[in-house]
Amino acid sequence: MTKFVLIAALGAIASVSAEGPPAVSLGKAGTYAILSKAGISTVPTSVITGDIGVSPIAFTAITGFSLVADSTNTFATSTQVTGKVYAANYAPPTPATLTPTIGDMEIAYTDAAGRHTPDFLNLGSGNLGGQTLAPGLYKFGSSVIIPTDCTIEGTNETGSTDTWIFQMSGDLVMAANKEVILTGGAKASNIVWQVAGYVEVKAGAHMEGILLVKTAAHFRTGSSLTGRILAQTAVTLQSSTVTQPSD
Repeated sequence: MTKFVLIAALGAIASVSAEGPPAVSLGKAGTYAILSKAGISTVPTSVITGDIGVSPIAFTAITGFSLVADSTNTFATSTQVTGKVYAANYAPPTPATLTPTIGDMEIAYTDAAGRHTPDFLNLGSGNLGGQTLAPGLYKFGSSVIIPTDCTIEGTNETGSTDTWIFQMSGDLVMAANKEVILTGGAKASNIVWQVAGYVEVKAGAHMEGILLVKTAAHFRTGSSLTGRILAQTAVTLQSSTVTQPSD
């Protein structure tokens, strides 16, 4: 009897599965902390952990970083970037590598935007302030604001593999000095924000997750992100910190 109970318990543990929608594949874009089609600018000093890149635009669209070209001219470095800086007009094989990477970013955006049957529709009329957000697909037919702290909460047993997708037809704006808080094992790498408009993270605020942005991404003075900025237009930083997820 004891043996049967033990086997049944082990079977129950093995059957525990992640909560939330199927993950969005970032492809090669998932190797970048910041990726943009139209440029990346900083008002120094920003701190970026991970690679950054622009394509199809040239390296002249990366401003404020005081870039130093590598001897191979395939990449550059900056004291503000722990990683490498890539641009479409650097020496081969960089251009040929960036083109499919940008394609993967666009595919990921289309995938996230095209998910159907949301678990939550227009939650809080687009106001996520004070909300505790369970794994799932969230759809908003409007802009989304985060005027106060909000919490993204995993399910503990599967929290590290739980997933969240936030779809919005407008902008994503986070108020100054507010925070997205992760609990229950939730990971920034499993949180996707699909934003048809622009993203603005105001001064001193902290965001978590992968930002798939159709238009611009603005990070104001002292703001921070644990995640990635994958933008189809420009990214602007003002003494901001961007740290790519550990997994």
